[in-house]
Amino acid sequence: MEYNTQRTKLKINDYGRNIYKLIQYTKAVEDRDRRTRMAEAIVDIMAQNSPDDKDAEDYKRKFWVHLMILANWELDVDMPYEISPQETVEFEPNTLSYHQEDFHYRHYGSIMEKMIHKVAEYPEGEEREELIELIAHAMKRDYLLWNSDTVEDEVVRKQLENLSEGKLQLPDSFQFKDFREYLKGTDEERRANGTHKKKKKKKKQK
Repeated sequence: MEYNTQRTKLKINDYGRNIYKLIQYTKAVEDRDRRTRMAEAIVDIMAQNSPDDKDAEDYKRKFWVHLMILANWELDVDMPYEISPQETVEFEPNTLSYHQEDFHYRHYGSIMEKMIHKVAEYPEGEEREELIELIAHAMKRDYLLWNSDTVEDEVVRKQLENLSEGKLQLPDSFQFKDFREYLKGTDEERRANGTHKKKKKKKKQK
């Protein structure tokens, strides 16, 4: 289980941690064209969570800036706007609502479920397929962090189908990464979690 105090601090909290995770996956994609398509899809999801901005001219520009800020300006993609690392965008943070009673799988959280429902509404096409794959990778990473053991790929496939009510399915050709790939960069989180648990055990013994 991850604890918020041990996670990487988000520069923008408005979009939730799973958007941040999708951006990290996108950064690791080797093909530039594919990275660009994934970035465009992520921006679309970010924009859908801020419907009030759609009346503004070039409203998506703000989300591209936010995307790059969350990526620490390390995302090499083709962008529709000229932006620079010196640029910031003022915005009013939205309050994220969490309804624990609506969780189907607690290890994914409500934001992941909302993203799955959004993507399920997308029309068939390359963008939708890219997003489904991104979500599947994010789901397996979340599950591994929560479970700490190897997770069967078929379990993640079925849970994706369940959460999307059968609307999202991974192609047979899709391959999950080796579990070690998903856990790269999480050693400190795991050590912190282990320390946290040890302290709790010691308190119980007193």
